[in-house]
Amino acid sequence: MNATDLITLTPVFHRKMWGGQKLRTDFHFPIKPEPTGEAWTIGAHPNGDCVIKAGPGGGQTLSQLYQQQPALFDNPTETTFPLLVKILDANQQLSVQVHPDDSYAYEHAHERGKTECWYVLSAEPNSYLIYGHTAQTKTDLETMVNHQQWAALLKKRYVKTGDFVYVPSGTLHAIGPGVVVLEIQQSSDTTYRFYDFDRVDPATGTTRELHIADSLACTTVPHHDPVLPDPVHHPGKSETLLNEANFHVIRWQVDQETINAHHHGAPYTLLSVIDGTGAIIIGHETTPITKGDSFIVPATIDEWQFSGNLTVIGAEPTIK
Repeated sequence: MNATDLITLTPVFHRKMWGGQKLRTDFHFPIKPEPTGEAWTIGAHPNGDCVIKAGPGGGQTLSQLYQQQPALFDNPTETTFPLLVKILDANQQLSVQVHPDDSYAYEHAHERGKTECWYVLSAEPNSYLIYGHTAQTKTDLETMVNHQQWAALLKKRYVKTGDFVYVPSGTLHAIGPGVVVLEIQQSSDTTYRFYDFDRVDPATGTTRELHIADSLACTTVPHHDPVLPDPVHHPGKSETLLNEANFHVIRWQVDQETINAHHHGAPYTLLSVIDGTGAIIIGHETTPITKGDSFIVPATIDEWQFSGNLTVIGAEPTIK
């Protein structure tokens, strides 16, 4: 085990017309006071390839490290880094949208599909998501979209801090205003918009493109909320929140103590500190960590410890 192999990353930030200031004020990221909607905290996608701040390959991008030092990732069969982790600050409503599955995405967008999940980091009172729809057939869906019957079509789901939401590909969805989430997803940037509330993007002076045909083709009809099992609790104060075909999600809760941690079925783990301060301890190396920090514990590190007062979310690729 090499304690110096812990990989620390620099986020990539994306200005969005629906974004707010919380990435700067709540997470203290060094960004300008402009509407910033997304921090891509762990990712190697061409639209946001994180730079290694410390650890192996310092100064390289994550995609370069993944290609040049595959042993850190247990010599994976996937040719590109499979996951993407973001923090989203929705100061305004996001567009009503859907993501394709792998088959449709590879054929039409030449990349992975996009199944994702959200851990709600903060939510103002009465905050909600758009999640699902009422159409029973594709014909119903097309008719309601073409006639802009959004109030009848869209389902709302109210959320609060700490909620966990699974969003399989094909799910019609949107994050509502006042919600901040940690998003774990397949490494993909393909989104098809149904509806954008007729807004004009201040950056371009025009409305944003809609993708009605692709959206209709990709949306699951009828919608059924996925049934998630209760979290699976493990020794060491960790619990599995989700275990699905592309990734699984783990939460560690550290309360003024030191706990042991390890990989949960994959050779490497993506870590996101979502609350508190403390440290990650690997062998004799102690690294201070705080809310907003992101790391990859590679395959060369089998186990580690957390100390302090922390909540940490882990994501691991499902080995195929």
